[in-house]
Amino acid sequence: MKEIIIQAYSHIFEEPLIEEIANVSLLRDFKEDDILIDFGDYIKKMPLLIEGAIKILREDFDEGELLLYFIEKGDTCAMTMACCMGETKSEIRAVAETDGQVIMIPVFKMEEWLGKYKSWRNYVFNSYNNRLKEMLSAIDSLAFMNMEERVLNYLFDKSKINNSREIFNTHQEIAYDLNTSRVVISRLLKALERQGRIKLHRASVEIVI
Repeated sequence: MKEIIIQAYSHIFEEPLIEEIANVSLLRDFKEDDILIDFGDYIKKMPLLIEGAIKILREDFDEGELLLYFIEKGDTCAMTMACCMGETKSEIRAVAETDGQVIMIPVFKMEEWLGKYKSWRNYVFNSYNNRLKEMLSAIDSLAFMNMEERVLNYLFDKSKINNSREIFNTHQEIAYDLNTSRVVISRLLKALERQGRIKLHRASVEIVI
């Protein structure tokens, strides 16, 4: 496992920290749509993403879900860290967007490394900062963007995550992530297609611009 960690994090962490991570952590493979963390879980291990992408969802007051952000290779989830540090139940659901691999670090090591390794402190603080910006962006999207703009932003995010202009999601799946109805999503996708911004295929959406 050490070689995997070196390939993913040698530009971030110093050698002694990489050695410790390799000694105390578990390597876990996951498949697309796997639920890695669920609402109400007590989180005993913090994830570091090696390969793939994970979407982070927040439960709303009507028991629906809202997409907060995606995490990619080299990232971790700030809300997971907060639950780890505070020993509280998870307020998010982490769902695999693609197949991938994650390192699971025991919670008790997190505080120890904060005092021991500067690179770990920087990593944790930068992760909090990056995720905060993404959550603020999600809030801005809800508060200031109309649904058509939200759909287009969502498609661009999915395109970036999957490194492809073609997004293989059903209208229902998009509606689920954006906490709206399939009928609304289908109508907005048709409008975007008429504007020449996307092309709709049988099982996918293709971004044109």
